[in-house]
Amino acid sequence: MAKLAFIGLGVMGFPMAGHLRSKGGHDVTVYNRTKAKADEWVKKFGGSAAPTPHDAAQGQDIVFACVGNDDDLRSVTLGPQGAFAGMSKGALFVDHTTASADVARELAAHASKLGLGFIDAPVSGGQAGAENGVLTVMCGGEPTDYTKAEAVIAAYARACRLMGPAGAGQLTKMVNQICIAGLVQALSEGVHFAKCAGLDPDDVISVISKGAAQSWQMENRSGTMAKGEFNFGFAVDWMRKDLSICLTEARRNGAQLPITALVDQFYAEVQKMGGGRWDTSSLIARLES
Repeated sequence: MAKLAFIGLGVMGFPMAGHLRSKGGHDVTVYNRTKAKADEWVKKFGGSAAPTPHDAAQGQDIVFACVGNDDDLRSVTLGPQGAFAGMSKGALFVDHTTASADVARELAAHASKLGLGFIDAPVSGGQAGAENGVLTVMCGGEPTDYTKAEAVIAAYARACRLMGPAGAGQLTKMVNQICIAGLVQALSEGVHFAKCAGLDPDDVISVISKGAAQSWQMENRSGTMAKGEFNFGFAVDWMRKDLSICLTEARRNGAQLPITALVDQFYAEVQKMGGGRWDTSSLIARLES
């Protein structure tokens, strides 16, 4: 049993921290910006809540975080009330936020100066993956730090891998989001075409999903996409945040992302339709509006 802290109890962090407690059997202290959510977590899983990231991090072996963006991450790590100030030398910080590779490298360097370890470890699998403990975790950092974290992360992951030095986890997550964006757009167009052609989308998917067109998105989103149901899963607002990170990094490294840039524009249209909190499969809505 390890002594752990978990910072950020959103739709991902709440169940992830829960798995550390219930499945991993670890001693877990949580912090959340909204105290009521931390109290709810303690009532459900036990453990304890702390009033600041600093207090949550004190005396812990590993401190986990899953917050919104680069600025949120800096706010819970840096400064006198940040987690880094409360951590002891030799402790490890594992960040599950989907953020930029730049902030991962920045915080890894800062942690190193303080004698702390740092792993950037964004996840894929969405809310359902977090709740079921079957996330995919892609990591960047030092091998010794990764080895320390891997066994603990197993409480909510079905796959976890070190991809390279600090920032490599975030870069790998960018590849993940680039691939998803293109797949969801293609699936939207396919389902839309089937309906316009007078075909039953469910019948079409049942056939083509057994062949080369098969994908996770097809298996899990085609049915609700055809019905216009978008009230679950990964929100458009979050996807646009992620795609912005991808496109910014591409401008730096010279990668050409024409489809990703186009799909980002399509998601902006969905936002204008009032769909910022709809699931990312809502791309079909702009085709049928």
